Amino acid sequence: MPCMTLDPDIAAAAGERPAPPDVRVGVVSPMLAPAVRALQVAPEQLQFVGDTAYNLEQTRLDPNSEAMAVLAGERVVGFYRLDFSVEAIAGRALGEPSVGLRAYAIDRREQGRGYGTAAMRACIDDLRRRHPQRRLLALTVNVRNQAAIAAYLKAGFYDTGELYHGGSAGPQHLMLYRLAAAPSPSPTATAP
Repeated sequence: MPCMTLDPDIAAAAGERPAPPDVRVGVVSPMLAPAVRALQVAPEQLQFVGDTAYNLEQTRLDPNSEAMAVLAGERVVGFYRLDFSVEAIAGRALGEPSVGLRAYAIDRREQGRGYGTAAMRACIDDLRRRHPQRRLLALTVNVRNQAAIAAYLKAGFYDTGELYHGGSAGPQHLMLYRLAAAPSPSPTATAP
């Protein structure tokens, strides 16, 4: 059944938000890099996600990282960094093949349109397709960033109850999303 999109004026009159355009994620190419560098967050968000241009450059310098763009149609509306050395995110190994998510940002001019939730779904789908060996997606979120905590919980992450104290903005919740089922425990042999 085709997806129906409401006219923005009709949706606004009805008190509904129109569905965002198709949101997808992709590796930041040289062609997308200038648009990613131009992304901005609100001043109060900067302490939590940092400067996007700086994060893009740090990702380029780290062979264990991958820079990802969030696209709405053909427009770059966001950015995040995948970190395949999850110890850098959680401060320790997680006991299963994992990937970390950091510097997740939707441009301040694009916030409130549903891109963040749609981008998280696209990120998870992308990880399952391109990195099927990874079982957990990990992130840390500042304890003061209540909006982000609520958004991650809504997206299906769970709070481990563990605080990470390695961030420059203060303590952070360690949150996980299960990408693939945990391995089954191996049966133990019983003595006759």
